[in-house]
Amino acid sequence: MNSMNSFRTLKNISKRAALKGAVAAAALTLLPGLAAAQAYPTKPIRIVVPFPPGGSTDLLARRIGEKLSAVWGQPVIVDNRAGAGGTIGSDYVAKSAPDGYTLLMGVTGTNAISAALYPKLPYDVVKDFAPVSLVVSSPLVLVRNPNFAPKTVKELVAAAKAKPGSISYGSPGNGTSMHLTGEMFKLAAKVSMLHIPYRGSAGALTDLMGGQIDTMFGDFLVVWPQVEAGKVVPIAVTSAQRHKMLPNVPTIAESGYPGFEALSWQGLFAPAATPPAIVEQLNREVNKALASPDIQEYFGSRGFTLGGSSAAEFKTFIQGEAVKWSHIVKASGATAD
Repeated sequence: MNSMNSFRTLKNISKRAALKGAVAAAALTLLPGLAAAQAYPTKPIRIVVPFPPGGSTDLLARRIGEKLSAVWGQPVIVDNRAGAGGTIGSDYVAKSAPDGYTLLMGVTGTNAISAALYPKLPYDVVKDFAPVSLVVSSPLVLVRNPNFAPKTVKELVAAAKAKPGSISYGSPGNGTSMHLTGEMFKLAAKVSMLHIPYRGSAGALTDLMGGQIDTMFGDFLVVWPQVEAGKVVPIAVTSAQRHKMLPNVPTIAESGYPGFEALSWQGLFAPAATPPAIVEQLNREVNKALASPDIQEYFGSRGFTLGGSSAAEFKTFIQGEAVKWSHIVKASGATAD
């Protein structure tokens, strides 16, 4: 009897030991990521902006970087690596060490549109990045020259159908979200319009004000000052809801094209395989920065909607954006050339 009880006791002890061993083994597998997160950051962090200094993406990275630096006591350096529509800087981050010290402030073009636009893109917009958080978004604004006769989406479509190819729209260049939103509109409305690509928004806006082109889908931040000055006139916005700074301007969706939505957005990314604990730590601090009153006021007053999302939500958003823009690129035959 005693020997049987002893056997049972030993068996129970063995089971408990095995269970403890399994838990310990599981903890060891998580240890590198947990240790990295607990120590992170111990050196300067670099946010790569794949465009020249001075633009909205650069400004946004610097303001977010200031917030992160203040919290962590480590410098956050903005590294401008421009070229090839933003794909050079994006590729650099995709191939960087997945340790949380090299990040990307990506945009619609670099992390959604480029997947379909560049046949030999050196990175995968979904597989090669760990999305951290959506940072800001804003609609584009369909604006017209004040002397352009059509004043509504309905009138614009009627004029385009009456004389196919006679109405022009400008953009900052082939393959930009402004260009492809125009293509998206053409597909939705079943009209032919003439696309005029420029080297940046400034040239397109100047020619729009001068009457050389009729319309353009402009970045809110770019066109807003000219809208306020009366030099261009808004026809519609491309968001699902009306914009708070243009409450009397309808959306394209409510103007006869339900479901039409195109946003210009910016978000923070880390290289794929960055430890989830570090991604979550970054996500938490970025969301805190976005909720701060000074950031809310600064970017909100410039037409941006402050993002803030979980890493998982942002990943799902990116996957949907890549599919949507791939369809537009293929259906329109748009190229980056």
